[in-house]
Amino acid sequence: MNSRNWLGLGGAFGLLVLVNCSATPATSTFETGGAGGETSGGGNSGNTTSQGGAGGMGGGFIPPTGSGGGGPADDCSEAAKLVYVLSTANDLYSFDPPAKKFTLIGKLGCNTSWRPNSMAIDRSATAWVNYLNGFGTKGSLYKVSTKDASCEPTAAVNLPSAWIQVGMGYSTNSDGTMGETLFVSATSGNGLGKIVSNTLNSIADFSPGTFSGEAAELTGTGDGRLYGYFQTNPVYVAQINKMTGAVTNAKEITGLDTPSAWAFSFWGGSFYLYAASSGSNSTVTKYDPVADTIDNNYMSNTGMQIVGAGVSTCAPLEPPK
Repeated sequence: MNSRNWLGLGGAFGLLVLVNCSATPATSTFETGGAGGETSGGGNSGNTTSQGGAGGMGGGFIPPTGSGGGGPADDCSEAAKLVYVLSTANDLYSFDPPAKKFTLIGKLGCNTSWRPNSMAIDRSATAWVNYLNGFGTKGSLYKVSTKDASCEPTAAVNLPSAWIQVGMGYSTNSDGTMGETLFVSATSGNGLGKIVSNTLNSIADFSPGTFSGEAAELTGTGDGRLYGYFQTNPVYVAQINKMTGAVTNAKEITGLDTPSAWAFSFWGGSFYLYAASSGSNSTVTKYDPVADTIDNNYMSNTGMQIVGAGVSTCAPLEPPK
């Protein structure tokens, strides 16, 4: 989810790496009582204490093979394993990466004149959409159904002033369960944060210096990893430590210019980068970290400008067999 022209950070500034699902019931640290619900935003407390074990993930950049996604006895619906994208026209689509196909779900029914900026998908396949007001001075999160694009009538979260425009994505907690945490990155250069217990907590600026102060669209996995699509020049995809903001395994996405509208997802072992210059339709670049290949012509014209993308922690880590 994110827009470099600051109309919105498109993509689940969110994000989105796909994951394994287990029979363990899903819980979210961004809940208001229902499964996958989000808490209301509080002040930027600077509290880096993790709730539910949302720490950094060890190991390499690429998720382990042989883990697939979903499974015969997991808690994930088929809808929770899909990629979703959001356009500047306020339209919500599902996206099938192998088929290169977008399917319109509907126009978001949120009762607001604000503009969409980014999107994340929780484990119950609920979309959380970041909206900005016309002056770019206020931001909120709305709860949206991925079944019919219907929206709760009022904002679920009013974001603090330093975090009104965010990229975001869920990542499972590193505690052996399918609990998950919503991570965010602010375009104002505040680095990495998370929403826990009704409060937006600042974690740290991104490091090292190449990434300090930069905005990133985020996507997370069901095995507890978090990744960023950094709007540096050149553009990078990299792994992010969830406790420190440290950036590792950075990969330059050659041939892709720094976009004005952008979004990010990971599905079936590959990253998908949605990018558009001002006023143009988005393209899709596919980065396969296993083969170490970049396909900037994966989709040369999506027919829309994408400002949000999201995938839940139920999405597959490997290509479908």
